[in-house]
Amino acid sequence: PLAFTHSPGCMFITDLKNDNVTVRPPREVPQVYCISQDPLHYSIVSAEAAEKIETLETLIGIDPGDRGITHLHRRHELLKACLSISHAQSVLITTGFPTHFTYEPPEENDGPPGALAIAAILQALEKEVAIVTDQRAMNLNKKIIEEAVQLGILKRPVPLLSYQRESADSALMFLTEKGNPGRPRFQHLIAIERAGMAADGNYYNARKVNIKHLVDPIDELFLAAQTIPGVTTTGVGDGGNELGMGKVKDAVKKHIKNGDVIACDVEADFTIVAGVSNWGGYAIACALYILSTCEIHDRYLRKAVGFPQLSKKMVWLSSLPSVSKEEKLLKTLVRHGVRSGKTASLEMEVDGLPFYNTHSLMIEKLL
Repeated sequence: PLAFTHSPGCMFITDLKNDNVTVRPPREVPQVYCISQDPLHYSIVSAEAAEKIETLETLIGIDPGDRGITHLHRRHELLKACLSISHAQSVLITTGFPTHFTYEPPEENDGPPGALAIAAILQALEKEVAIVTDQRAMNLNKKIIEEAVQLGILKRPVPLLSYQRESADSALMFLTEKGNPGRPRFQHLIAIERAGMAADGNYYNARKVNIKHLVDPIDELFLAAQTIPGVTTTGVGDGGNELGMGKVKDAVKKHIKNGDVIACDVEADFTIVAGVSNWGGYAIACALYILSTCEIHDRYLRKAVGFPQLSKKMVWLSSLPSVSKEEKLLKTLVRHGVRSGKTASLEMEVDGLPFYNTHSLMIEKLL
């Protein structure tokens, strides 16, 4: 009863599963995934592309800091998040974790590189992208974005926004045109290594210190997004206290040190758990590249109208993170006093792990 076809090309889609397609190469075998319940939205991808994205998810799922994050892992979340992002025309990214409350700036250097990696591929895919962050960190982020453009990491500057709560409907007004849920300004929200609100309304770093005085209430945008049909959200984290990790909060409370206090209470539709949050950003960029070059997904995305976009393949490829780009960006962050998460050192390290042979190796594996 649920089938349709169209010609030319005779694509045929049905609700009955046919497993008898093994003779074809996996790049021609379509797989269907549900990426939204409200409204109901499915997407299609080749078995080969899905498998590659699954490999990316496995690569970033290791736990170099031995924090117990493997217990938070959910399968297929990277694939579903990226299918959803692939259908979005406009994306809002947020990052910023002011864990070093005794330093200025208090930000750590996990988050911004991942956020910019996602922004770079979104620009290459000709989607609208903006970043929302804390008012007090606007200047710092503006400088980082300007330098990312000079370094060739971004094609052009990403608009920088801040969000303040002024009334009960501030978040709705921010996310939509004149507060109309039928006219969202962003179709997908991504939080990567963003301080997330705990059940008691406070924001905690991994050591259980309340840093609420340094954090703007950007969580409200993710809560409001749940009420706007067609707007989906993704949270990327590595410790359970990041925005979006509310989806796995029970596992955080059980398996992560101080989890009962620090666990973020705010859910995202998709939760990507990585050993280091930046890796999650790199993996999203690579997964979006895989989807864009997947003929089955590309055709579905275009609703089979027009021609494949594959002529832009080199532009997409050149926008992906690389060891040299990430090295330059990390040096820029160090120069601006943005420190490593675990140790607060101003070295070439993120989350206490050295850039060379840890982060550089991960980037190479993902690519």
